[in-house]
Amino acid sequence: MFTRDGCPWCARFEREVAPAYHLTEEGRLAPLRRVELRPGGSTLAGLAAPVIAAPTFVLFEDGRETGRITGYQGDNAFWGLLGKMLADVPQPIHRSGTAARLD
Repeated sequence: MFTRDGCPWCARFEREVAPAYHLTEEGRLAPLRRVELRPGGSTLAGLAAPVIAAPTFVLFEDGRETGRITGYQGDNAFWGLLGKMLADVPQPIHRSGTAARLD
């Protein structure tokens, strides 16, 4: 999760999803890591394109971006989009639980 201090949508995610995220199957398959988004955006290694908006959720597999959710429109939209991204991840990665992460 690329986040920024003072971001109201980031705060909403933190209230609505974050407390239980690690308890879900999605949270086990793609552990959440928070990255502070600096002014000018981020060009973190492995990104397909720079991240310029907060919150942005980027799914990484083996160190490269495989999916992205830009913005937060509520918990139902988040879970639906995340489920779609994770459905595209090959099953062996799901079983190991170590090759995917959500930044």
